[in-house]
Amino acid sequence: MRKTAKNLTAAVLAAAMGAMMLAGCGSSQPAQTEAAAETEAAAETAAESAEPAAESREAAAEAAPEILVVSFGTSYNSSRSITIGGIESTIRETFPEYTLRRAFTAQTIIDKLKDRDGIVIDNVEEALDRAADEGVKTLIVQPTHLMNGFEYTDLKELLEENQDKFDKVALADPLLTTDEDYQAVAQAMTAVTAEYDDGETAIVFMGHGTEAESNAVYGKMQEVLAGAGFENYYVGTVEATPTVEDVLSAVKEKGTYKKVVLRPMM
Repeated sequence: MRKTAKNLTAAVLAAAMGAMMLAGCGSSQPAQTEAAAETEAAAETAAESAEPAAESREAAAEAAPEILVVSFGTSYNSSRSITIGGIESTIRETFPEYTLRRAFTAQTIIDKLKDRDGIVIDNVEEALDRAADEGVKTLIVQPTHLMNGFEYTDLKELLEENQDKFDKVALADPLLTTDEDYQAVAQAMTAVTAEYDDGETAIVFMGHGTEAESNAVYGKMQEVLAGAGFENYYVGTVEATPTVEDVLSAVKEKGTYKKVVLRPMM
């Protein structure tokens, strides 16, 4: 199994940062009702997960190459259409010669969406079986993961177990992999929050955090921001390090802030 070409990862990086910032900056987008979001999400996922007729599968000796976008998933329809949906739309527009499919890794979210909204989304194993049944020979798997953590490792192992079903399988890197990735993400983070960087505001980006070694991405991002002169920016996590207490301590130590702006790094 080999890695994808960098142009796909670059397109996803740009889309991911745009989606993350839009989700965090609600004022930059028109309000969207939950009902409208659910309708949009239902139509979108139904189109992506719809199973073609058996005769069409048998008739196609070889289907078009496929990009499978793999996300942890979310049950919040309004944010899903902006974040995961935004990334998928960018990939679809950038690589029109590929069929695009969606898969989630969180089975609890898959089950909740099906039971609550009637939205059917494949897990990764189902998506791989579907692609093989449809005659896909070239499969590119693009995760929306932030880092090379447990989820990414599980995905890689599952692809290795199923790679014999395809002629070519490629797995793209997570968002934060190379030094250039960190620089690009830092630039996006600071650009979208520049209006708050007035010396009196602490700008805090919060990630989930993980027990995996890849949790080091948060500390590295803090170093990249500080090294670029963005001294009012802080990075913390909900479940690991840097902790919320670490961030609060650093903000209080500065002693000049009048307010704090909180943004997701998830």
